[in-house]
Amino acid sequence: MKIIYLHQYFKLPRESGGTRSFDLACGFLGLGHEVEMITSSSDTKFKTKKRWSRIKEDGLIIHYMYMPYSNNMNYFERIMAFLKFLCFSTFKLLSLKGDLILATSTPLTIGIPALIKKWTHKTPYIFEARDIWPETVIAIGAIRNKILQKILYFLEYVIYKNAEAIIPLSIDMKNSINSRYPKLASKPIEVIENISEIERFQKGYNKDLYIIKEKIGFQPKFIILYAGTFGRVNGLDYVIDFAHNLQKIDSEIVFVLVGDGLQKQDVINRASDKGVIDKNVFFLDSVSKSELPQLYFECDIGSSFVVNIKELWANSANKFFDTLAAGKPVLINYGGWQKDKINKENIGYVLPQVFKDEDVQKFSIYCQNISLLAKQRENALNIANKNYSTQVAVAKYKKIFNDIY
Repeated sequence: MKIIYLHQYFKLPRESGGTRSFDLACGFLGLGHEVEMITSSSDTKFKTKKRWSRIKEDGLIIHYMYMPYSNNMNYFERIMAFLKFLCFSTFKLLSLKGDLILATSTPLTIGIPALIKKWTHKTPYIFEARDIWPETVIAIGAIRNKILQKILYFLEYVIYKNAEAIIPLSIDMKNSINSRYPKLASKPIEVIENISEIERFQKGYNKDLYIIKEKIGFQPKFIILYAGTFGRVNGLDYVIDFAHNLQKIDSEIVFVLVGDGLQKQDVINRASDKGVIDKNVFFLDSVSKSELPQLYFECDIGSSFVVNIKELWANSANKFFDTLAAGKPVLINYGGWQKDKINKENIGYVLPQVFKDEDVQKFSIYCQNISLLAKQRENALNIANKNYSTQVAVAKYKKIFNDIY
């Protein structure tokens, strides 16, 4: 079977960002399928006279369209990028022959080329919902126009309705879809969570290197790693405020924040104002996915944060799964399925969205509990192997492929 994979922000391991699509595509190749990826890139090497560049990577054929994009772009710039890719990827998709389309959001508009391909060439598609879009962007106030909201909800419904199967990345996402669109009750909706790339994180580090120590100038007693986007929804002001209070109790527990984004300078400024920058909060530049295992090896726990908006709790954050793949406890500050998983499986610590002094004190005590942390490290890797490995995800997709064909 030939699968045409649509992912606007596809990344290779040597790049910064999530590699779920790459890992799945390689898994599909391993099942004997052909796979072609349609994506975009801001790498100027793809800025040619031709609209599309074609390369082959590990057996995967990738069609790149040059299109500048970064986490520093505002919402209007991002919307324009979505629309541009929508137009050109539709024509590209129509020019390719395939047996099945796999369209993965975000954005939601990635479903439109798949929809047109189905209507034009009768090619079935699967829609992978990485975010409950537009629900989340409406919740954070990015889209306020009521008419536009109704249009987007209608588009979401049409895309879901015409898909052969819907793949939400968490049980909370599935519940959201079911509650908002009861008419889709008969539609196959299979949860396939994000991927813990166990082999990459267990083998991709050097025990003799100490990059964090080299970057910040000393070896902290306890390191909390955040590796991701500095965006509006990530809520890193929370980290700065928490670190400010934690510094009064135990200054040897430090936060290392790795990444880039529109809000990074604001977060740095807040850290400076709170007197924690280069004391118990340190900032590092973005690294590629292949470099992340080293940082996770050196840290004590990984982390993921969001602002206090309930709709964001359904997310399936790369940071959560990377932490488990590294065999480290995970720290979050939100509810939903990830909180339930942490508490049920004893794989980390959940902070309240609004913390008090006693919460900071409790967390400080937790960081000193050597036996508990050791048990959570063991549990984290076991859960990653059992539930979230690439092999588990590919096996679930294989069943869906078999049901369609």
